[in-house]
Amino acid sequence: MQLSDKKIAILAEDGYQELELHYPRLRFIEAGASVSVIGTGKNEYASEKGYAVDVDADAADVHANDFDAVVIPGGMAPDKMRRNRAMVGFVRDMHAQDKPVAWICHAGWMAISADIIRDRRVTSFASIRDDMINAGGNWVDEEVVVDGNLISSRMPPDLPAFCKALINALGGA
Repeated sequence: MQLSDKKIAILAEDGYQELELHYPRLRFIEAGASVSVIGTGKNEYASEKGYAVDVDADAADVHANDFDAVVIPGGMAPDKMRRNRAMVGFVRDMHAQDKPVAWICHAGWMAISADIIRDRRVTSFASIRDDMINAGGNWVDEEVVVDGNLISSRMPPDLPAFCKALINALGGA
């Protein structure tokens, strides 16, 4: 297994986009990684369409030292995630440790709130382009953008490239 020694956190909140949480989660489990869903205090969260995901831990109880990467799915969940100090702090700490911070779609809002995109090349769903630029990011319209430890994509059709980029960043084939 290519990621058998890696621990990946995937953030969750109500309103997450189904594919953007479950596709990476299943892909990384398939690659042998240990994947934990991290929430903001509830035991489960509902997607935009009402699908539930169970949570393994609360953001207030986890530490960047315990993970090798973090994935932030989009949908409207990031607008709720960014209001949780522990979750934003976790993302900021992962970045400070130069660990991969990967987001897709509207999850760029979390990167903005963690103040980690200034002078970095990034992408997101087009509707938050101005937010990304106003936060100092160099926004581009590409399937996947890797700038150091930051990995970003635009939308669900980009998920194969997004997951491949994160697997590569973690040393997988």
